[in-house]
Amino acid sequence: MIFETIITTLDDQGNIHTTPFGIRKEDGCVIVSPYKPSTTLQNILISKHAVLNLTDDVRIFAGALTGRQSWNLIPTKKIVGFRLENCLSHQELKLLKVEDDDVRPKLYLELIHEEQHQPFAGFNRAQAAVIELAVLVSRLRRLPMEKITQDIEYLKIAIDKTAGPRELEAWEWLIESVNNHQAAIDNENIA
Repeated sequence: MIFETIITTLDDQGNIHTTPFGIRKEDGCVIVSPYKPSTTLQNILISKHAVLNLTDDVRIFAGALTGRQSWNLIPTKKIVGFRLENCLSHQELKLLKVEDDDVRPKLYLELIHEEQHQPFAGFNRAQAAVIELAVLVSRLRRLPMEKITQDIEYLKIAIDKTAGPRELEAWEWLIESVNNHQAAIDNENIA
């Protein structure tokens, strides 16, 4: 099972990288499998740490992918790192081992510290639709536009029926990214 989270990491200069990330859990470890090359992969290999943030604010997923930072970060307690200030919970992780791969290595991370900050009220369908669109946006260069367009049509049903202001804002950010990607493709075809 894959869980959609927000991962924060630090580079060797102390710069924070925040990104949506699907993780798995296996044998007491958190498994992160970033594509090569990726900032998340590089940062974890350098720092040996990561922070897993659980949030129901889908603007963070959309904002991280579209360059709109709609969140605050605060220092973690047991590792050198940062977590989302307004997350439901966070886990501070330490790298245990790496299974290298040409495309997606597996990073096994051990839980060092965990805190619950707010109760989880549950997702509505619009939140799930925004997260699914965020996954599509993260793969714009890997998926055909026809698939993305079809999926958006279906996901929009949940947006139209159940979205609140946060979900609508996140949805618009992501749709703008899809439209910009389509415009770039159209310009290449014209040239």
